[in-house]
Amino acid sequence: MSEPVQTAPMDAAVLAAVACGGGLGAGLRYWLTLRIPVRPGGFPWATFLANTLGCLAIGILMVIITEVFAPPRLLRPFLGVGVLGGFTTFSSYSAEVRTLLESGAPGVALGYLGGTVVTCLVAVLAGMTVTRWITGRRGGTRQYGTS
Repeated sequence: MSEPVQTAPMDAAVLAAVACGGGLGAGLRYWLTLRIPVRPGGFPWATFLANTLGCLAIGILMVIITEVFAPPRLLRPFLGVGVLGGFTTFSSYSAEVRTLLESGAPGVALGYLGGTVVTCLVAVLAGMTVTRWITGRRGGTRQYGTS
């Protein structure tokens, strides 16, 4: 018989940080969809932009909090999981691909499907690379408080 899986106890402060950040991120994404509406069969620019910007930001954030300085305990849950998790959206991306396919726009759907993945990966790498260049870090190790 296998051992039961151990889970971390609930931390109310972390949960509150994620919830507050998630609300802020989701609100920003909703605002973006109001600003850049999608036409039927058209490219969903708002979601594409949210996911790309979110990936760029996560690349920047992760270098800063893992290589540049020791962050406050709630910064990563608030910004990384909360704000950026609420701002980016895989569910809308998936639903929009399906909608494009169903509306008779398979070329746009496939372009969006592949273009989002490639662009988001490039955005993460760009965020990490530029942040490391600006901060003078080479990556891979914590260098808090050093030059």
